[in-house]
Amino acid sequence: MMNREQRRGGSFWNKRSIFFPIAGVAIIFLFSWAVMLLWNGILPTIVGVKAISFWQSMGILALSKILFSGFNLGHKHRFNRWENINHEEREKMREEWKKRFETGTK
Repeated sequence: MMNREQRRGGSFWNKRSIFFPIAGVAIIFLFSWAVMLLWNGILPTIVGVKAISFWQSMGILALSKILFSGFNLGHKHRFNRWENINHEEREKMREEWKKRFETGTK
């Protein structure tokens, strides 16, 4: 005998697992379309560059993601370690950096 969840077409999480990938792809396509419209509407007139296609705008988005934010896969940023060290270690690191920069400028 089927329970109520199975009769209604699956659980809430099964529906979400279908929705989120589709929504993610739709957002990527919308951003690419917006980049294409803005590029083609503004830059050819101001700078004199050629108009771009939809796929070129998607490439520009991918390139800007790689260059400006990297592939942050949920890892903590390396500078967050500063908050986790004690006062003595901070002072030691400050002195080390002072020595590095003082010797480089002379």
